[in-house]
Amino acid sequence: MLATFFDRWAYYGNVDNTTWGKFDFFLTPKCYLQSLTFVNSAGNAVVKVDNTTTILPAPLVNRDSIRLTSLDSYGLGSLILIDVVHIPYGCSVWPAFWTYGIEETWPLAGEIDFIEAINDMTNNQVALHTTPGCFQAANPPQTGHTIETDCSKPQGCIVGESKPNSFGQGFAQAGGGVYALLMEPTGVSSWFWSRADIPAAIASATSSSTMDISSWGLPTASYSSSACNMTQFFPPQNLVLLTTLCGVWQVGAGVPSIYSSTCHTPTNNCVNDNVIGNGSNYANAYWEIRYIRTYLSDNAASSTSSTSAIPSASTTPDAPAPPSNPATTVVVVTEPAQPTTKQTIQSSSTARAFESSIVSGILSLFVTILVATKVSF
Repeated sequence: MLATFFDRWAYYGNVDNTTWGKFDFFLTPKCYLQSLTFVNSAGNAVVKVDNTTTILPAPLVNRDSIRLTSLDSYGLGSLILIDVVHIPYGCSVWPAFWTYGIEETWPLAGEIDFIEAINDMTNNQVALHTTPGCFQAANPPQTGHTIETDCSKPQGCIVGESKPNSFGQGFAQAGGGVYALLMEPTGVSSWFWSRADIPAAIASATSSSTMDISSWGLPTASYSSSACNMTQFFPPQNLVLLTTLCGVWQVGAGVPSIYSSTCHTPTNNCVNDNVIGNGSNYANAYWEIRYIRTYLSDNAASSTSSTSAIPSASTTPDAPAPPSNPATTVVVVTEPAQPTTKQTIQSSSTARAFESSIVSGILSLFVTILVATKVSF
């Protein structure tokens, strides 16, 4: 039976215990009943916040949202591409696509946020989160602007995107774009291209294409191993896609000083002015994803395909299976590695592709730029 985009993800079913946002993450059955996750007529995966339920004022109020965690983890030597048509935005909205090591208590196994912003911000930010000892090196080869260099600080070591249309309404009006994250022993790097600027090698690629990043240019953010031992701070990472509302952790969308500076609402109260009510203000609080492709190079660290360490994953026996849709197939490809040439790294002795189209063939990764970068919020 053909699989769907959502088959390789676990639904986290609980309150938001990371940012303490004003919403509940729900398990598979309720997600489908409320149409919070589905495949649209364009064949794209949609992950949204509930925008139809009326929430009445109460001491504790939460609106429904989604947090997905990948069943597979990815070590150093991984390249992750996500083609997004729409990213959630608006007052109180806090979307993120990030990685973290699930085998240790945060942040012992690291975290990489490579899509993250809040409220009415117009530019994406990327960040690394680690224990003490990891920094962004001085004068990194990147196009973004460094905001913080110490990755152990609560906000992480942050690089802001300098290109236009990387978040918010501008991102949606430009037709979205592609983000890329490269995790290597030599460093972590992140790129962004608006729809009109996506490199031909990516725009024309399929899951069986060879990915050559030599034409990509400088990344938005670059984190070199000269100032951060990637092997020490970043064991295999799982992918997380979510949208929270408000939130109070450090730089959250609902922190009063941050909320009032980025949103102008009647009471300047994130919950009262947004979460409570009929939900119509969350019409733009949704992800629309064309594909997520993950390539593992031959020198990649070990990866896994287990959900045992994912908290509150919706793997209950009575959970109904997502609807089968041939436009959202997920395929795992394993092929013997081919000889490398030039100064490239060829994948893949193991290669996985998550995407919203049928995929087949050998996934290969040619890496000719070994600088590391990363951006955060």
